[in-house]
Amino acid sequence: MKKFSIKKEQIREIFKYFNNLNVLIIGDVMIDSYLWGRVNRISPEAPVPIVTVGKKERRLGGAANVALNIQALGANPILCSVIGVDYEGQAFMDLLKQQKLSQKGILKSRDRITTVKTRVIGNNAQLLRVDEEIEEDITPSETQQLITLISYIINHDKIDVILFEDYNKGLITPKLISKVVELAKSKGIPTCVDPKKKNFNSYKGVSLFKPNLKELREGIKLDISGDNINELQREVSSFRVKQKIDTVLVTLAEKGVITNSRKVKEHLPAHIRSIADVSGAGDTVISVAALCRALECNDVVTAAIANLSGGLVCEQIGVVPVNKEQLLEEAMKLDFVR
Repeated sequence: MKKFSIKKEQIREIFKYFNNLNVLIIGDVMIDSYLWGRVNRISPEAPVPIVTVGKKERRLGGAANVALNIQALGANPILCSVIGVDYEGQAFMDLLKQQKLSQKGILKSRDRITTVKTRVIGNNAQLLRVDEEIEEDITPSETQQLITLISYIINHDKIDVILFEDYNKGLITPKLISKVVELAKSKGIPTCVDPKKKNFNSYKGVSLFKPNLKELREGIKLDISGDNINELQREVSSFRVKQKIDTVLVTLAEKGVITNSRKVKEHLPAHIRSIADVSGAGDTVISVAALCRALECNDVVTAAIANLSGGLVCEQIGVVPVNKEQLLEEAMKLDFVR
């Protein structure tokens, strides 16, 4: 890494200023449902383990997990999404209430079901996942309703950053993206994206774009290796310029992250961790990156703190938000912090 340093006091200030930020999160929400149990035998009916359930748990998932991460970092999340008019939708609203999260950006649709992902965990290992969902795009009239609601929130609340959390479940459409990005630019609000394949090339002109390596490969239809960092940076630069994006941050799992902007092209290696579960790590990385972006942090600082945060949540089983104190403690030990 080129000579660069930041004082410990500045890192503390960044974490302190997180508390002043309002983050508008637009994305597919879901309930993460867990069945925890023990496996002692194989079923006589089929060669599958029998899980004796000891605990059931429901958590906010998808873009709502990003809201939990934003909240855990001290900022104020406002979630915009569509859920079904069903039992699960009510359970989702109850979970928002329990977590003291705003419900004002949630629309209800009679044409959709609320997405639920159920994970069966036996002896602390995930054995099965069952998904209940509709992946078709929301209707044009629902898109318009959502755009109207988002415009109202942007015009009535102080929004410091907008975050698109795309899970390919149909909430985010090209029309929604272009309208929100245009509105954000007119208000001087940065836009950050955690993309998926379907809308990968629709996020023109955003401030920060954070795919993982698999999403990047699928999005630009290129077989690039995470080993050849120089080639990766070249491809990312070309994509960034074509899409008029300010900064691209690519997560490379055990190989760390690369950050790529007009001024900075750096590779930051991963920190050694005991990985228990990678679920939700991307949610945490984009949450930290978006808050740093709102504070106009240096690209290297943003990438480094975001990289750390993803590693920390991988040490926990299941989808869990980051621990702010632990993240601050680790950020203080980064190589360039003096």
